[in-house]
Amino acid sequence: MASPATRYMGIRVQLSQAIRRKGSVLRKTFMTLMNLRLTRRAICRALGAALLLVAGLAPALGQTAATIPSTAPPPARIEPVTAQHGMVVTQEEHATRIGVDILRRGGNAVDAAVAVGFALAVTLPKAGNLGGGGFMVVHLAGHDGEAAKDVTIDFREAAPHDTTPDVFLDENGDADPKKSRDSGLAIGVPGSVAGLALALERFGSGKLTLAELIAPALALARNGIPVDGDLLDSLLLAQPRLARFPASARIFLKADGAPLGRGDLLVQPDLAATLDAIAHEGPRAFYAGPIADEIVAAAREAGSHITRGDLEDYDAIIREPVRGTYRGYDIVSMPPPSSGGVHLVEMLNILEGFSPREFSAPSPANLHLMIEAMKLAYADRAEYLGDSAAVDVPIERLTSKPYADELRATIDPHKARPALDIRAGAPPRSSGGNTTHVSIVDEEGNAAAMTTSLNFNYGLGLVAGSTGILLNNTLDDFAAKPGTPNAFGLVGGAANAPGPSKRPLSSMTPTIVLKDGAVAFVTGAPGGSRIITTVLEILVDAIDFKKPIAEAVAAPRVHDQWLPDEVVVERTLPADTIRALAARGHKVRVGPTGGSANSIAVTPAGLVGAADTRATGATAAGY
Repeated sequence: MASPATRYMGIRVQLSQAIRRKGSVLRKTFMTLMNLRLTRRAICRALGAALLLVAGLAPALGQTAATIPSTAPPPARIEPVTAQHGMVVTQEEHATRIGVDILRRGGNAVDAAVAVGFALAVTLPKAGNLGGGGFMVVHLAGHDGEAAKDVTIDFREAAPHDTTPDVFLDENGDADPKKSRDSGLAIGVPGSVAGLALALERFGSGKLTLAELIAPALALARNGIPVDGDLLDSLLLAQPRLARFPASARIFLKADGAPLGRGDLLVQPDLAATLDAIAHEGPRAFYAGPIADEIVAAAREAGSHITRGDLEDYDAIIREPVRGTYRGYDIVSMPPPSSGGVHLVEMLNILEGFSPREFSAPSPANLHLMIEAMKLAYADRAEYLGDSAAVDVPIERLTSKPYADELRATIDPHKARPALDIRAGAPPRSSGGNTTHVSIVDEEGNAAAMTTSLNFNYGLGLVAGSTGILLNNTLDDFAAKPGTPNAFGLVGGAANAPGPSKRPLSSMTPTIVLKDGAVAFVTGAPGGSRIITTVLEILVDAIDFKKPIAEAVAAPRVHDQWLPDEVVVERTLPADTIRALAARGHKVRVGPTGGSANSIAVTPAGLVGAADTRATGATAAGY
């Protein structure tokens, strides 16, 4: 067997040859890697990611280097963490520890989610954010005579007020990806600060102030965090994107243009000052005043139409959850502008009609049924889903049991149905690939499921002036032109067209599952178009197949989004299963690793957290 050094040199030669073929961007990335103070393991991991780019994996998914998913193999096993009083599971260790500390201090699940949200803006800058948006699903347990309550908070980014349907089209009327992904036109009005503040105001414990919940994040921004693990890898991949903007390069890159390396400290004094202002003045500090002016100036210089009025008019929205039932469990998930809750319930309704006795263990036959349900739901997503404030989304019908009966009757249990037999169309659109999910349960039985995003890795890559705030490129999630895929390969129709103050459709699916009124599971995931199917598979594994939550999270995943007409599977799916799916007519492709679906199960033994190690640094902790 070749020595590690020999294997490393082999990878270096392969990449060097590929770079000569593929051009200057990869050449710069390669030279950056060679000049960083990295361990051999980190170099090999980064080089492996670059090799996947060269091999064409990203184009196969309609992705760019800015959105390339994890290249680490899916975990063979995830080690569960059990606690009796509170549990926090996030994609980053500092954030998890902060959340647990808030619970220890008497805060509830929402308090902890708010503290974690601000912390991730510092410690997971590729996805955690102040300049992006997201969704939160909350379960408040009944106490002192008050009934239990389920609510959702929509803090999705919004388009500027003067946005037109043709904003992302070129002079020939075709979708221009550079406009929707790489220019200021892609920037949506950020919602995270408003959403976190609203969550605390309405559903926090009342024991901790906004300033107290921001304080840990502020300290990390001011004092710095070591560059290592996922932060190191993400900076390597995002270097070309960040280098376009001097304000971003000043924070995340060295003087010679190389990204910060292992052993360096990421210090963010500008972001610390912004956090301090929000801590003392509340969300108004972000949406009005000098911070807002800097956001507007930076965005408009990059080509955005955002105005000060767009920021001042932005509101996070409390919405009724999408609800469903599945084999005795109650599903509580996110409504539009997320498509996640609607299509999660739609797919579960389809699967519920199959016999529990037959649908009781993983098998190619059961995977086939699940894949066929996925196709039907994603075809509906492309046709019907959009911002419910602007279009009439038929939620009641899409989530009804009779509609699922109609769809189930079209499934052949032995043969795959061609995608275009379901509906004519072109490949669907999706929400961000650099997204992060948080699951929290506290001692009182309250729970929060929160998913946030900048869309691409580090969003647009633009830091707004001296605020330290990375801005999103989320408006690419609109259907720039009906039938034209976005960066994640999902298609949208007129319902998700750009428009004034509209919120683009998302796949984020933060979900809480109840049994007899109490929390049973909390889950969600990053992963763009694959988010909804990831949540579906975890719940089927846990409920139908009776897997412990860590095994459900670790299990190999499959994904079919209707178009392109293929099933993307993780590399750990057994070869015999792949052959069996192919024999049923499925076009199977082994694709990249799925997103980090950080989840919690409430069990007789206590709260069990499963940190999905598909993302380096994911951590579960409790007390």
